[in-house]
Amino acid sequence: MIVFNWNSEKNEWLKKNRGICFEDITYLVSEGNLLDIINNPSPNFSNQQIFVILFKDYIYLVPFVKNRSEYFLKTIIPSRKATKKYLGESTK
Repeated sequence: MIVFNWNSEKNEWLKKNRGICFEDITYLVSEGNLLDIINNPSPNFSNQQIFVILFKDYIYLVPFVKNRSEYFLKTIIPSRKATKKYLGESTK
């Protein structure tokens, strides 16, 4: 069983500022909207991987750290570049 964890203050900030939260992400993963898992390309975050999530015809990147018992979600980033890569030029 996959266990997710996150910072509750960050989650509240995401709800207020981006209209999406970590609960949404866990639901989307369980519903099969996880398109990919990639390594974080930044050398500063080489310990992280990134969930590529489809939500409302847009791609969101969710960096996380995995340990033995959980996935710790860091943030949720809407990505125009990833949307173009995974969904093509236009989703409409």
